[in-house]
Amino acid sequence: MRRNHAGVMPELPEVETVRRGLLPAMEGRRIEAAEVRRPDLRFPLPERMAERLAGARVQGLGRRSKYILADLSTGETLLIHLGMSGRILVSGRVEGQFHRPVVPAGKHDHVILTMEGGARITFNDARRFGAMDLLATDRAGVHRLLRDIGPEPLGNGFDETYLVERLRGRRMPVKAALLDQRLVAGLGNIYVSEALFRAGIDPRRAAGRIAARRIADLVPAIREVLSEAIAAGGSSLRDYRQADGELGYFQHAFRVYDREHAPCPSPGCDDKIRRIVQSGRSTFFCPTCQR
Repeated sequence: MRRNHAGVMPELPEVETVRRGLLPAMEGRRIEAAEVRRPDLRFPLPERMAERLAGARVQGLGRRSKYILADLSTGETLLIHLGMSGRILVSGRVEGQFHRPVVPAGKHDHVILTMEGGARITFNDARRFGAMDLLATDRAGVHRLLRDIGPEPLGNGFDETYLVERLRGRRMPVKAALLDQRLVAGLGNIYVSEALFRAGIDPRRAAGRIAARRIADLVPAIREVLSEAIAAGGSSLRDYRQADGELGYFQHAFRVYDREHAPCPSPGCDDKIRRIVQSGRSTFFCPTCQR
């Protein structure tokens, strides 16, 4: 049964895919002009944003959790969050890529950057759930949106020892625990469901009652599903697009997510995928394979 994904927010693989798509157009290049076409998105946009961006060179383009971070030559960092409906699209001339025609700005094109070399970066957000901010680069780690985020799941700070310690004593379901950005960065509904299935862990199980040996299976399952999703360009459900406008295709590799009533893909299992609601979010799992 396919469901309405109006509330699905891009997760780590989608944001990382967008970041990689922006690299050739932005990193090392100067912002020749900036057009800010409204005063706010989810939050008010920074004061004099267009003025502060124009002329700055993008010295690095990184990601922290679900945020894209463009470090500028001015000592500021441009923070971008896609929210549920935000898209960043590249048009114009991009070195090493095909030329994509520049079209007139649309109603929902809120911030437009014209880059050195001819590329145009457009932040489009129909429902304005996304966010942009400018912050001091040397204090980015204490910004209110970044300061409490846990380690990156693909980084060295996230391992079995860390996760065992952080889950110890927690009574909440493991699915809810893994969605806590203070525990681990960038995980969302899709990839937690997929990782728990690969590790054979019931999403309803209390986080603090999972044996260390099973958490040892969960950590590589998380890394594996995220890496595969990044390689596939993320999962396109409703609003998400890559920076070149193309769809991701990891949704075709879902084993449980959005597959309610479908046969379990595990060899020899005759059960079907079940859907439940946890903390207002859909959870998909196999009652037989996940214990």
